Amino acid sequence: MFPTFHNSDYLIVDELSYRLGNPERYDVVIFRYPGDTTKFFIKRIIALPGETIDIKGKDVTIINKENPNGLKLDQSFINNEMNTTKHYELKNDEYFVLGDNRNASSDSRVWGGVPKKLLIGRAFMRLYPLNNIDYKPGDYKLTK
Repeated sequence: MFPTFHNSDYLIVDELSYRLGNPERYDVVIFRYPGDTTKFFIKRIIALPGETIDIKGKDVTIINKENPNGLKLDQSFINNEMNTTKHYELKNDEYFVLGDNRNASSDSRVWGGVPKKLLIGRAFMRLYPLNNIDYKPGDYKLTK
């Protein structure tokens, strides 16, 4: 999920939080790839169960009960743009995930939502490389 993570990063994964609660928008999650559950992926949650997602270029709009006219997501942490126009509707147990390197990411735009049962946990700590040790790496919260 370059540039946020690199192949050589060593991560500690919090596998308990999602057993006690639910993932939130912008969480960085590790999950089993829906197309081959022997493989693990790391991506960022963009939409939650039951939401509708409209993507037009770099703009991602979420439609849900709280925002029936749509909420355009703040994605200021993204350095490149997508060239995508798509519409998705999530089931009640699915999450929509995108990689931070949107132009080179295999993600929910390609293979759809990720069922909650495939979520392993969230990125809790980065221990390696030593000059990049971080608590909750990739953490992004919308500032109001």
